[in-house]
Amino acid sequence: QVQLVESGGGLVQAGGSLRLSCAASGRTFSSYAMGWFRQAPGKEREFVAAISRSATITYYADSVKGRFTISRDNAKNTVYLQMNSLKPEDTAVYYCAATVIRLGGGSYRYTGPNNYDYWGQGTQVTVSS
Repeated sequence: QVQLVESGGGLVQAGGSLRLSCAASGRTFSSYAMGWFRQAPGKEREFVAAISRSATITYYADSVKGRFTISRDNAKNTVYLQMNSLKPEDTAVYYCAATVIRLGGGSYRYTGPNNYDYWGQGTQVTVSS
């Protein structure tokens, strides 16, 4: 069992930055690949970024590539999402999630919310124009 708690959301002007954190409970954090998803009102939950267990592999949605950076600190049981050059269309509730899927190998399973086993409660990010 893994419990995830996100923090770091808030209101920021377009062009600004935020850093989201996701703290995990339990001793098995390093056994999971981690992902960030987001969901805007009236829209489906969409993939944002993922990072492998050892942080050697990262993936990003095209919409955030070059602006967002995912990282993790297994010693602190925490995964981060650094968000720069924020746009109003980045406004959403951001969720972190844990999966037993191994990243790499050409599979895109990491982009599917149904392939994640544990979820946080979400943190709101609002970008004003």
